[in-house]
Amino acid sequence: MSAISAVLVVLITILIPPVGVWMVAGCGADLLINICLTVLGYIPGHVHAFYIEYVYYERRERAREGSFPPARAPGVYSDRVQSGGYGYGTIVQPTN
Repeated sequence: MSAISAVLVVLITILIPPVGVWMVAGCGADLLINICLTVLGYIPGHVHAFYIEYVYYERRERAREGSFPPARAPGVYSDRVQSGGYGYGTIVQPTN
């Protein structure tokens, strides 16, 4: 199901970049930055949107494997994206 949702988000982002960012990061600073970049130039909005989505899905995959990134991704302000969608105490620490 994750691959299907990722493909759907990418297809939506190709058409309207802020909608793709909203689907991944929610309503916040990342969405506002993406709207401004899309208004200033369509290509910068795409680059930012695909970067946000890459960070989200890459960190989501790492969280599933139990490996947590040591530092925040630069230029990403959403905690949801930083944690790969597993924020607010829902990450189960691996047991040895």
